[in-house]
Amino acid sequence: MSTPEAPAAGAQRIAAAFSRPGRRAALMPYLMGGFPEMESSRAIGRAYADAGADLVELGVPYSDPLADGPVIQAAGTRALRSGATLDGVLGVCEDLTPRLPVVLMVYANMVYARGLEAFTAALRDAGACGLIVPDLPIEEAPLVLDACDAAGLALVPLVAPTSPDERMSRIGARARGFLYTVAVTGITGERAALEDSWAPIVARARAHTAVPVALGFGIATSEQARAAADAGADGVIVGTRLVRAVAEHADDPAAAVRELVAGLAAGLDA
Repeated sequence: MSTPEAPAAGAQRIAAAFSRPGRRAALMPYLMGGFPEMESSRAIGRAYADAGADLVELGVPYSDPLADGPVIQAAGTRALRSGATLDGVLGVCEDLTPRLPVVLMVYANMVYARGLEAFTAALRDAGACGLIVPDLPIEEAPLVLDACDAAGLALVPLVAPTSPDERMSRIGARARGFLYTVAVTGITGERAALEDSWAPIVARARAHTAVPVALGFGIATSEQARAAADAGADGVIVGTRLVRAVAEHADDPAAAVRELVAGLAAGLDA
């Protein structure tokens, strides 16, 4: 039986990242593991830490990424063609975790293929703090949640603007680490002029959970990051803009993302 009162070690480290002094909201950039290849993805993760990220969402490339937009899908396809594997991405996690908390984003088939206990043990051994499974509905989450709790990992669920209050309440009650709050309906990707719609979904999410609320999907600029904090978000997740920068700057992707993350961090500094 899950015990929400007893926070896991991963959740505790995530909580500390959301409480950084002088930061209005935690900055969580997304990193596609193995893109453009494994060693450069390590360098990109280190650049995130150097530039002021508070934690990292580390994606495991997958052949059928239902929640990902075209930019991240293309990055995952390239990573797979370059030989990226789950174990390889866990090596990236192990490299980054001394610097900042790492939360893996992985699709459910990869979790079940290895087996819940073996999968969560592998994440724990690599130093991961948490797990995001975007295609895991609340009805199928209890066994995964128990396995994560046993391994000291925070299982981070997602809610969307279309989530009814009753469902959002059920999801929020089981959230560990933070509640990933999707800013818009649809897949990941950069958007413009959406800031006016963020405060209501953040307020709804906050009313249904006791953990921090992180806003993601569509945030790309320091102005949008600041607007997310103004809307009440405890954390800001930025993915597509950074992955696109990696694709556009093959000569030195780490330098490109370092500049972008520094700008996002400045937008979130108090």
